Amino acid sequence: MPGSELRRRYTAADLGVFTRDEARRFVPLGDGDPQTDAPLAWELLYRLEPELYDRLASAERLHPGVVDWLPREVDQVTEVGAGTGRLTCELVGRADHLVAVEPALPLRRILRRKLAAAGHGGRVRVVRGFFDKLPLPSDSAGLVVACSAFTPSPEHGGEAGLAEMERVCRPGGLVAIIWPNHLDWLASRGYRYVSFPGPMCVEFGSHQEAMELAAIFYPQAAGEVRRRGSPRVPFEVLGLNAPRDVSFKVLPG
Repeated sequence: MPGSELRRRYTAADLGVFTRDEARRFVPLGDGDPQTDAPLAWELLYRLEPELYDRLASAERLHPGVVDWLPREVDQVTEVGAGTGRLTCELVGRADHLVAVEPALPLRRILRRKLAAAGHGGRVRVVRGFFDKLPLPSDSAGLVVACSAFTPSPEHGGEAGLAEMERVCRPGGLVAIIWPNHLDWLASRGYRYVSFPGPMCVEFGSHQEAMELAAIFYPQAAGEVRRRGSPRVPFEVLGLNAPRDVSFKVLPG
């Protein structure tokens, strides 16, 4: 099962890493168990081992067609759940103002460091916020986008999060969810779908890193990753849908 080894890395004793606001979202009853709750384990990963997460996210590159499809020359872009910048760095230069919203402080730190190293530190405003509570005014962005972070569950988006993304997007603007799951759920809320063809691989830094990260995040595929002897691993080998698709809505003008 994807993430089974990841869940074993953490226990309920690690829940104290959450801020009060985070605990209210991710463990509202105070008794979550990351060893049986994969989404909770991922939230702990972001806060306890952010560099490990960044190694994985950096290898899972988006289909170039997705990035090319997004609108250019937008006055403001808001990215929600920016993480360590998988999409953020692709968005720099597409807008006069780019706001990257990320709830996890350790991920925000990595993102700011990456942007500064690339000379983009002054071009992106990195802020704290959650899907259901974006610290931005209504009708402020021509593009509101999330990449792999949005799900129908309330703690990772849900109805309230979708409503917030649409609130921030101005009339005639685009709300885009890249690498979506639960396509039917989004379609029932007026979201259309586009996908881009072609083979895609996770591109690890080395075969050694591919074996190490597969053992943690995709243990069911670790043997095949070892056998292949390559740092490039097709998404399907890991049991993943490739990041080649977008669910989107153009808000009425």
